[in-house]
Amino acid sequence: MGTEGQQKIAAAKVLVVGAGGLGCPVLSYMAAMGIGTIGIADNDKVQLQNLHRQVLYTEADIGKPKVLVAKERLQQQNSTIRIQTHQLRVAGNNAAELIGEYDIVIDCCDNISTRYVINDATALLGKPFIYGAVKQYEGQLAVFNYCNGPSY
Repeated sequence: MGTEGQQKIAAAKVLVVGAGGLGCPVLSYMAAMGIGTIGIADNDKVQLQNLHRQVLYTEADIGKPKVLVAKERLQQQNSTIRIQTHQLRVAGNNAAELIGEYDIVIDCCDNISTRYVINDATALLGKPFIYGAVKQYEGQLAVFNYCNGPSY
């Protein structure tokens, strides 16, 4: 990777939509690798029934906004990165403005309508959209809107 690759990572701005079971490890690994700016968009609160798969949170966090707890944990993991929180649901009325701040969007949400909104906004803005999903023991991963490739 070298110095040039490390500088690109440090300069990158990545938005993660969804701070749940898939978003937690994505966020943790991005913080560990030193992504310069990480945005977290989620409107949920930490719930007991999700703790077994949402590894950034503990029982002491129940009822707190996921984005705030995630930011705190990620800053403890890597104090050199910048974390922006967006305690909201990504929707048609806010997607373009929100996504416009970032280079890449990683979709870790569990909502199909949000996924279509993300796709439309990233296609309009010419930004790559990484889609990830988990269903039971299967995972899915795709990259959309990259180098004139397909969209969702």
